[in-house]
Amino acid sequence: MDLQDPIILTQRLIQCPSVTPLNAGALEIIETTLKTLGFNCYRQQFDEVDNLYARVGEQSPNFCFAGHIDVVPTGTQASWTYPPFGGKIVNDILYGRGAVDMKGGIGAFIGAIARFLKKSSLNGSISLLITSDEEGPAINGTLKMLEWLESKGEKLDVCLVGEPTSDQQVGDIIKYGSRGSLNTFLKVRGTQGHVAYPALADNPLPRLIETLSTFVASPLDQGCPHFQPSNLEITSIDVGNQATNMIPQEATARFNIRFNTLHTSISLKSHIQEICQHHAGSHTLDFQGNAEAFVSSADAFLTMVIQAIEAVAAIKVTANTSGGTSDARFIYKYCPVLELGLRNQTAHKINECVSLADLETLTQIYEKILTGYFEV
Repeated sequence: MDLQDPIILTQRLIQCPSVTPLNAGALEIIETTLKTLGFNCYRQQFDEVDNLYARVGEQSPNFCFAGHIDVVPTGTQASWTYPPFGGKIVNDILYGRGAVDMKGGIGAFIGAIARFLKKSSLNGSISLLITSDEEGPAINGTLKMLEWLESKGEKLDVCLVGEPTSDQQVGDIIKYGSRGSLNTFLKVRGTQGHVAYPALADNPLPRLIETLSTFVASPLDQGCPHFQPSNLEITSIDVGNQATNMIPQEATARFNIRFNTLHTSISLKSHIQEICQHHAGSHTLDFQGNAEAFVSSADAFLTMVIQAIEAVAAIKVTANTSGGTSDARFIYKYCPVLELGLRNQTAHKINECVSLADLETLTQIYEKILTGYFEV
Protein backbone atom coordinates (compact mmCIF):
# COMPACT_ATOMS: atom_id res chain seq x y z
CA MET A 1 0.00 0.00 0.00
CA ASP A 2 1.59 3.23 -1.20
CA LEU A 3 0.55 5.90 1.29
CA GLN A 4 2.38 8.50 -0.78
CA ASP A 5 -0.40 8.09 -3.34
CA PRO A 6 -2.98 10.85 -2.64
CA ILE A 7 -5.97 8.59 -3.30
CA ILE A 8 -4.78 5.74 -1.08
CA LEU A 9 -3.71 8.12 1.69
CA THR A 10 -7.02 10.02 1.63
CA GLN A 11 -8.91 6.72 1.72
CA ARG A 12 -6.95 5.53 4.75
CA LEU A 13 -7.47 8.84 6.55
CA ILE A 14 -11.23 8.70 5.92
CA GLN A 15 -11.27 5.25 7.51
CA CYS A 16 -10.15 6.85 10.79
CA PRO A 17 -13.33 8.02 12.63
CA SER A 18 -11.69 11.22 13.86
CA VAL A 19 -14.70 13.23 14.98
CA THR A 20 -13.48 16.32 16.87
CA PRO A 21 -11.30 16.13 18.94
CA LEU A 22 -10.39 12.52 18.22
CA ASN A 23 -7.26 11.58 16.31
CA ALA A 24 -8.41 7.96 15.78
CA GLY A 25 -5.07 6.96 14.26
CA ALA A 26 -5.04 9.53 11.47
CA LEU A 27 -1.99 11.39 12.77
CA GLU A 28 -0.09 8.11 13.10
CA ILE A 29 -0.74 7.39 9.42
CA ILE A 30 0.43 10.86 8.40
CA GLU A 31 3.49 10.68 10.63
CA THR A 32 4.51 7.27 9.26
CA THR A 33 4.10 8.50 5.69
CA LEU A 34 6.06 11.69 6.25
CA LYS A 35 8.95 9.86 7.90
CA THR A 36 9.40 7.82 4.71
CA LEU A 37 9.86 11.17 2.94
CA GLY A 38 12.57 12.28 5.35
CA PHE A 39 10.48 14.47 7.67
CA ASN A 40 11.22 14.98 11.33
CA CYS A 41 7.93 14.72 13.21
CA TYR A 42 6.92 16.28 16.51
CA ARG A 43 3.71 15.43 18.37
CA GLN A 44 2.26 17.88 20.87
CA GLN A 45 -0.88 17.31 22.95
CA PHE A 46 -2.77 20.11 24.63
CA ASP A 47 -5.52 18.80 26.91
CA GLU A 48 -7.33 16.20 24.79
CA VAL A 49 -6.19 17.55 21.42
CA ASP A 50 -3.38 15.78 19.56
CA ASN A 51 -1.31 17.78 17.06
CA LEU A 52 1.53 17.15 14.63
CA TYR A 53 4.29 19.36 13.25
CA ALA A 54 6.62 17.84 10.69
CA ARG A 55 9.51 19.38 8.73
CA VAL A 56 11.96 18.31 6.07
CA GLY A 57 14.94 20.57 5.46
CA GLU A 58 16.77 22.88 7.84
CA GLN A 59 17.13 26.07 5.84
CA SER A 60 14.74 28.91 5.12
CA PRO A 61 12.38 29.59 3.53
CA ASN A 62 9.98 27.31 5.33
CA PHE A 63 6.84 26.55 3.29
CA CYS A 64 4.13 25.28 5.66
CA PHE A 65 0.95 23.40 4.85
CA ALA A 66 -1.72 23.61 7.57
CA GLY A 67 -4.74 21.40 7.97
CA HIS A 68 -6.87 19.28 10.25
CA ILE A 69 -7.76 15.61 10.46
CA ASP A 70 -10.80 16.08 12.70
CA VAL A 71 -14.24 15.98 11.11
CA VAL A 72 -17.79 16.95 12.04
CA PRO A 73 -20.21 14.22 13.19
CA THR A 74 -21.77 12.04 10.51
CA GLY A 75 -25.40 12.70 11.37
CA THR A 76 -27.72 9.72 10.88
CA GLN A 77 -25.45 7.04 9.47
CA ALA A 78 -28.43 5.24 7.95
CA SER A 79 -28.85 8.23 5.63
CA TRP A 80 -25.46 7.61 4.03
CA THR A 81 -25.37 5.59 0.82
CA TYR A 82 -22.01 4.18 1.88
CA PRO A 83 -20.53 3.98 5.41
CA PRO A 84 -19.18 7.43 6.37
CA PHE A 85 -15.87 5.99 7.55
CA GLY A 86 -15.61 3.28 4.90
CA GLY A 87 -13.64 5.23 2.33
CA LYS A 88 -15.47 3.41 -0.46
CA ILE A 89 -14.70 4.23 -4.10
CA VAL A 90 -17.59 3.92 -6.55
CA ASN A 91 -17.38 5.10 -10.16
CA ASP A 92 -14.20 7.06 -9.42
CA ILE A 93 -15.83 8.87 -6.49
CA LEU A 94 -14.36 8.50 -2.99
CA TYR A 95 -17.05 8.67 -0.28
CA GLY A 96 -16.63 9.42 3.40
CA ARG A 97 -16.67 12.03 6.13
CA GLY A 98 -13.69 14.30 5.62
CA ALA A 99 -13.25 13.53 1.93
CA VAL A 100 -13.18 17.25 1.10
CA ASP A 101 -13.00 18.82 4.56
CA MET A 102 -10.19 18.18 4.68
CA LYS A 103 -8.51 14.80 4.54
CA GLY A 104 -8.46 14.99 0.76
CA GLY A 105 -6.44 18.20 0.96
CA ILE A 106 -3.91 16.54 3.26
CA GLY A 107 -3.66 13.51 0.98
CA ALA A 108 -3.12 15.74 -2.04
CA PHE A 109 -0.42 17.84 -0.38
CA ILE A 110 1.57 14.86 0.89
CA GLY A 111 1.25 13.29 -2.55
CA ALA A 112 2.53 16.55 -4.04
CA ILE A 113 5.50 16.60 -1.66
CA ALA A 114 6.43 13.05 -2.64
CA ARG A 115 6.39 13.94 -6.35
CA PHE A 116 8.25 17.20 -5.80
CA LEU A 117 11.06 15.65 -3.76
CA LYS A 118 11.60 12.94 -6.41
CA LYS A 119 12.07 15.58 -9.13
CA SER A 120 13.70 18.53 -7.38
CA SER A 121 16.30 19.43 -4.80
CA LEU A 122 14.79 21.28 -1.86
CA ASN A 123 16.22 24.77 -1.45
CA GLY A 124 14.66 25.40 1.93
CA SER A 125 12.15 23.51 4.06
CA ILE A 126 8.65 22.08 3.80
CA SER A 127 6.56 21.65 6.94
CA LEU A 128 3.09 20.49 7.89
CA LEU A 129 1.02 21.69 10.83
CA ILE A 130 -1.87 19.29 11.41
CA THR A 131 -4.40 19.52 14.24
CA SER A 132 -7.47 17.64 15.44
CA ASP A 133 -9.69 20.42 16.80
CA GLU A 134 -10.36 22.80 13.88
CA GLU A 135 -14.01 21.73 13.68
CA GLY A 136 -14.40 22.26 17.42
CA PRO A 137 -13.40 25.02 19.85
CA ALA A 138 -10.06 25.54 18.02
CA ILE A 139 -8.32 26.39 21.27
CA ASN A 140 -5.83 23.54 21.76
CA GLY A 141 -4.79 22.95 18.16
CA THR A 142 -3.25 25.39 15.68
CA LEU A 143 -3.40 28.31 18.11
CA LYS A 144 -1.36 26.48 20.75
CA MET A 145 0.94 24.91 18.15
CA LEU A 146 1.86 28.29 16.70
CA GLU A 147 2.79 29.51 20.17
CA TRP A 148 4.82 26.34 20.72
CA LEU A 149 6.64 26.75 17.40
CA GLU A 150 7.46 30.37 18.22
CA SER A 151 8.87 29.34 21.60
CA LYS A 152 11.15 26.88 19.78
CA GLY A 153 12.35 29.52 17.33
CA GLU A 154 10.60 27.81 14.45
CA LYS A 155 9.70 30.34 11.74
CA LEU A 156 7.10 29.88 9.01
CA ASP A 157 7.72 31.98 5.89
CA VAL A 158 4.43 31.26 4.11
CA CYS A 159 1.51 28.97 4.79
CA LEU A 160 -1.09 27.26 2.63
CA VAL A 161 -4.24 26.01 4.38
CA GLY A 162 -5.91 23.14 2.57
CA GLU A 163 -9.53 23.99 3.31
CA PRO A 164 -12.07 23.26 0.53
CA THR A 165 -12.26 26.72 -1.04
CA SER A 166 -13.04 25.74 -4.63
CA ASP A 167 -16.48 26.02 -6.19
CA GLN A 168 -17.10 24.80 -9.75
CA GLN A 169 -13.56 23.63 -10.50
CA VAL A 170 -10.61 22.78 -8.30
CA GLY A 171 -8.53 25.91 -7.88
CA ASP A 172 -11.11 28.45 -9.03
CA ILE A 173 -11.22 30.23 -5.64
CA ILE A 174 -8.42 31.18 -3.25
CA LYS A 175 -8.99 32.92 0.07
CA TYR A 176 -6.54 35.54 1.30
CA GLY A 177 -8.55 36.62 4.33
CA SER A 178 -11.74 35.95 6.22
CA ARG A 179 -14.59 37.59 8.04
CA GLY A 180 -14.75 37.36 11.80
CA SER A 181 -17.41 35.41 13.66
CA LEU A 182 -19.18 36.18 16.94
CA ASN A 183 -21.88 34.01 18.53
CA THR A 184 -24.29 35.57 21.00
CA PHE A 185 -26.71 33.95 23.44
CA LEU A 186 -29.36 36.35 24.77
CA LYS A 187 -31.71 35.45 27.63
CA VAL A 188 -34.56 37.86 28.41
CA ARG A 189 -36.14 37.39 31.84
CA GLY A 190 -39.77 38.00 32.78
CA THR A 191 -42.37 36.83 35.28
CA GLN A 192 -44.46 33.75 34.62
CA GLY A 193 -48.22 34.09 34.83
CA HIS A 194 -51.67 33.38 33.41
CA VAL A 195 -52.44 34.88 30.00
CA ALA A 196 -55.81 36.07 31.35
CA TYR A 197 -54.03 38.24 33.95
CA PRO A 198 -51.13 39.86 32.07
CA ALA A 199 -50.87 42.67 34.66
CA LEU A 200 -49.73 40.06 37.16
CA ALA A 201 -46.96 38.80 34.85
CA ASP A 202 -44.17 40.17 32.71
CA ASN A 203 -43.95 38.64 29.24
CA PRO A 204 -40.31 38.56 28.03
CA LEU A 205 -41.23 37.72 24.43
CA PRO A 206 -42.24 41.19 23.21
CA ARG A 207 -38.97 42.58 24.55
CA LEU A 208 -36.98 39.80 22.89
CA ILE A 209 -38.80 40.37 19.59
CA GLU A 210 -38.21 44.12 19.77
CA THR A 211 -34.53 43.58 20.48
CA LEU A 212 -34.04 41.15 17.61
CA SER A 213 -36.05 43.40 15.28
CA THR A 214 -33.73 46.27 16.10
CA PHE A 215 -30.71 44.18 15.19
CA VAL A 216 -32.26 43.03 11.90
CA ALA A 217 -33.50 46.50 10.93
CA SER A 218 -30.09 48.14 11.34
CA PRO A 219 -27.41 46.89 8.91
CA LEU A 220 -23.99 46.87 10.51
CA ASP A 221 -22.27 48.35 7.45
CA GLN A 222 -22.28 48.48 3.66
CA GLY A 223 -19.10 46.51 3.19
CA CYS A 224 -15.48 47.65 2.82
CA PRO A 225 -12.44 46.91 0.66
CA HIS A 226 -11.89 43.13 0.42
CA PHE A 227 -15.16 42.36 2.24
CA GLN A 228 -18.89 42.13 1.73
CA PRO A 229 -21.26 43.74 4.27
CA SER A 230 -21.30 42.23 7.74
CA ASN A 231 -24.41 40.21 8.50
CA LEU A 232 -26.30 39.11 11.59
CA GLU A 233 -28.28 35.87 11.39
CA ILE A 234 -30.73 34.72 14.07
CA THR A 235 -30.17 30.99 14.50
CA SER A 236 -32.54 30.08 17.34
CA ILE A 237 -35.46 31.44 19.41
CA ASP A 238 -36.59 29.32 22.34
CA VAL A 239 -39.20 29.59 25.07
CA GLY A 240 -39.79 26.02 26.17
CA ASN A 241 -43.43 26.76 26.90
CA GLN A 242 -45.72 23.77 26.50
CA ALA A 243 -48.85 25.54 27.74
CA THR A 244 -51.18 27.71 25.66
CA ASN A 245 -52.42 29.80 28.57
CA MET A 246 -49.18 30.67 30.34
CA ILE A 247 -46.85 33.61 29.93
CA PRO A 248 -43.28 32.21 30.00
CA GLN A 249 -40.71 33.16 32.57
CA GLU A 250 -37.90 33.67 30.10
CA ALA A 251 -37.14 33.64 26.38
CA THR A 252 -33.80 33.06 24.70
CA ALA A 253 -32.27 33.67 21.30
CA ARG A 254 -29.01 32.84 19.59
CA PHE A 255 -27.50 34.77 16.71
CA ASN A 256 -24.24 34.87 14.80
CA ILE A 257 -22.49 37.87 13.26
CA ARG A 258 -20.03 37.43 10.38
CA PHE A 259 -18.17 40.71 10.29
CA ASN A 260 -15.58 42.52 8.22
CA THR A 261 -12.61 44.65 9.26
CA LEU A 262 -14.83 47.62 10.12
CA HIS A 263 -15.57 45.82 13.38
CA THR A 264 -13.93 43.75 16.09
CA SER A 265 -15.42 41.33 18.57
CA ILE A 266 -15.01 43.98 21.26
CA SER A 267 -16.80 46.70 19.29
CA LEU A 268 -19.64 44.36 18.36
CA LYS A 269 -20.11 43.22 21.94
CA SER A 270 -20.45 46.85 22.96
CA HIS A 271 -23.00 47.45 20.18
CA ILE A 272 -25.04 44.40 21.22
CA GLN A 273 -24.95 45.37 24.89
CA GLU A 274 -26.16 48.88 24.12
CA ILE A 275 -29.16 47.71 22.10
CA CYS A 276 -30.08 45.12 24.72
CA GLN A 277 -29.94 47.74 27.46
CA HIS A 278 -32.43 49.86 25.53
CA HIS A 279 -34.87 47.13 24.49
CA ALA A 280 -34.41 43.82 26.33
CA GLY A 281 -35.11 44.84 29.91
CA SER A 282 -33.83 42.30 32.41
CA HIS A 283 -31.47 40.05 30.47
CA THR A 284 -28.14 38.23 30.32
CA LEU A 285 -25.69 37.93 27.44
CA ASP A 286 -23.10 35.29 26.66
CA PHE A 287 -20.58 35.67 23.84
CA GLN A 288 -18.52 32.99 22.14
CA GLY A 289 -15.98 33.32 19.37
CA ASN A 290 -12.26 33.69 18.71
CA ALA A 291 -12.32 34.71 15.04
CA GLU A 292 -11.46 38.27 14.05
CA ALA A 293 -11.66 39.52 10.48
CA PHE A 294 -8.32 39.71 8.69
CA VAL A 295 -6.57 40.22 5.37
CA SER A 296 -3.27 38.42 4.88
CA SER A 297 -0.26 40.30 3.52
CA ALA A 298 0.34 37.67 0.85
CA ASP A 299 0.50 39.61 -2.43
CA ALA A 300 3.62 38.00 -3.92
CA PHE A 301 2.64 34.55 -2.64
CA LEU A 302 -0.87 34.98 -4.02
CA THR A 303 0.43 35.93 -7.47
CA MET A 304 2.68 32.87 -7.58
CA VAL A 305 -0.12 30.53 -6.45
CA ILE A 306 -2.53 31.89 -9.07
CA GLN A 307 0.08 31.35 -11.78
CA ALA A 308 0.60 27.77 -10.60
CA ILE A 309 -3.13 27.02 -10.64
CA GLU A 310 -3.65 28.49 -14.09
CA ALA A 311 -0.68 26.53 -15.43
CA VAL A 312 -2.21 23.25 -14.27
CA ALA A 313 -5.95 23.78 -14.61
CA ALA A 314 -6.29 26.48 -17.31
CA ILE A 315 -9.06 28.23 -15.38
CA LYS A 316 -9.79 31.73 -14.20
CA VAL A 317 -8.90 32.07 -10.53
CA THR A 318 -10.80 34.33 -8.13
CA ALA A 319 -9.18 35.51 -4.90
CA ASN A 320 -11.56 36.68 -2.17
CA THR A 321 -12.48 36.54 1.53
CA SER A 322 -15.72 34.57 1.22
CA GLY A 323 -16.91 31.57 3.20
CA GLY A 324 -16.44 30.58 6.80
CA THR A 325 -13.56 30.75 9.23
CA SER A 326 -10.54 28.49 9.40
CA ASP A 327 -7.26 28.23 11.29
CA ALA A 328 -5.86 30.81 8.87
CA ARG A 329 -7.26 33.36 11.32
CA PHE A 330 -4.46 32.40 13.70
CA ILE A 331 -1.70 31.83 11.15
CA TYR A 332 -1.86 35.25 9.45
CA LYS A 333 -0.26 36.81 12.54
CA TYR A 334 2.87 34.74 11.92
CA CYS A 335 3.28 34.70 8.13
CA PRO A 336 1.45 35.29 4.83
CA VAL A 337 -1.31 32.70 4.51
CA LEU A 338 -3.69 31.54 1.77
CA GLU A 339 -6.43 28.93 1.67
CA LEU A 340 -6.77 26.60 -1.30
CA GLY A 341 -8.36 23.18 -1.54
CA LEU A 342 -11.01 20.95 -3.05
CA ARG A 343 -14.52 21.85 -4.16
CA ASN A 344 -16.74 22.47 -1.14
CA GLN A 345 -20.21 21.37 -2.32
CA THR A 346 -20.36 18.26 -0.10
CA ALA A 347 -18.46 19.51 2.96
CA HIS A 348 -20.26 18.59 6.21
CA LYS A 349 -23.06 16.91 4.22
CA ILE A 350 -24.46 13.39 4.12
CA ASN A 351 -22.50 11.43 1.45
CA GLU A 352 -19.52 13.79 1.53
CA CYS A 353 -17.34 12.78 -1.39
CA VAL A 354 -14.55 13.75 -3.78
CA SER A 355 -13.85 12.67 -7.32
CA LEU A 356 -10.52 10.96 -7.93
CA ALA A 357 -9.97 13.42 -10.78
CA ASP A 358 -10.29 16.36 -8.36
CA LEU A 359 -7.79 14.77 -5.98
CA GLU A 360 -5.32 14.37 -8.82
CA THR A 361 -5.84 17.94 -10.03
CA LEU A 362 -5.27 19.36 -6.54
CA THR A 363 -2.15 17.23 -6.14
CA GLN A 364 -0.77 18.60 -9.40
CA ILE A 365 -1.60 22.17 -8.33
CA TYR A 366 0.11 21.72 -4.97
CA GLU A 367 3.18 20.26 -6.68
CA LYS A 368 3.28 23.20 -9.10
CA ILE A 369 3.04 25.62 -6.17
CA LEU A 370 5.99 23.95 -4.43
CA THR A 371 8.01 24.06 -7.66
CA GLY A 372 7.18 27.74 -8.22
CA TYR A 373 7.91 28.71 -4.65
CA PHE A 374 11.30 27.08 -4.39
CA GLU A 375 12.41 28.21 -7.83
CA VAL A 376 11.93 31.89 -6.89
